Amino acid sequence: MPALIDTHLHLIYRKSLGYGWTSEIPALATGDFTLDDARALMGDRVAGAVFMEAAVDDAGYKDEARLIGGLIGQSGGVLLGQIASCRPEEPAGLDDWIDEGQGLGVVGYRRVLHVVPDALSQSDIFRRNISMIGARGLTFDMCFTARQLGLAQALAQACPDTKLVLDHCGVPDIAGGGFDAWRAGIDAIAKLPHVTCKLSGLMAYCAPGTAGFATIRPYVDHVFTRFGPDRVVWGSDWPVVNLGGGLVDWLDVTAQILDMLSAEERIAVAHGNARQVYGLPAAP
Repeated sequence: MPALIDTHLHLIYRKSLGYGWTSEIPALATGDFTLDDARALMGDRVAGAVFMEAAVDDAGYKDEARLIGGLIGQSGGVLLGQIASCRPEEPAGLDDWIDEGQGLGVVGYRRVLHVVPDALSQSDIFRRNISMIGARGLTFDMCFTARQLGLAQALAQACPDTKLVLDHCGVPDIAGGGFDAWRAGIDAIAKLPHVTCKLSGLMAYCAPGTAGFATIRPYVDHVFTRFGPDRVVWGSDWPVVNLGGGLVDWLDVTAQILDMLSAEERIAVAHGNARQVYGLPAAP
């Protein structure tokens, strides 16, 4: 398969930052998950990665972006940029944060929205700030669960000039058999041409012991049917992917997914779309 660009690589450095959300997840609750660890697992199948903010404790979200900004310059070209955390619900400060991000390798922003009240993403100030992110030439990753896809659609409709990326295929409840409700939400949001779908996370949503190509294929097929291969990017979701077999398993499944596509489509999903959506440098 063509070399991948990972658009969703989390890194965990506990000596510098707090990750309270990991405390109830044994596989993630202790230890660091570093860039060197990820590279050892990726091998030559991943050509480069974009760091995805790792939902650090609220007070440290800017410190995380500053830490990663330093790592980008020391990574030998492996880290191509970062998607930093932001707080679009706040009436002031985002513009200054974007200014600072220009020196930190920031190519986009995210606010985790499944852990806050649903109304937060529907406010006028939130939507104005997402539109401002787009006006500054940056993307916004939308992190909603399947039950919130109507909220994602409403946010996208209100911000038509911002490149939006729907993380983890909209977080379907694969273990619970939630295909039909998820499908309806995907059908609606896929009609909006400025929304790209991120092929990531699915392995972690499978019931224990069932994560694999056959289990996730109906969801993958539907994403490609509705978004098309020209609006799909790939992400590892490491180390959260450890909840569904691990990164090596996900890379193996990804190879099976890409085998379903034409040669041109494989290149687009593997790295071409990522470069276009996030404004990454062209392949050498």
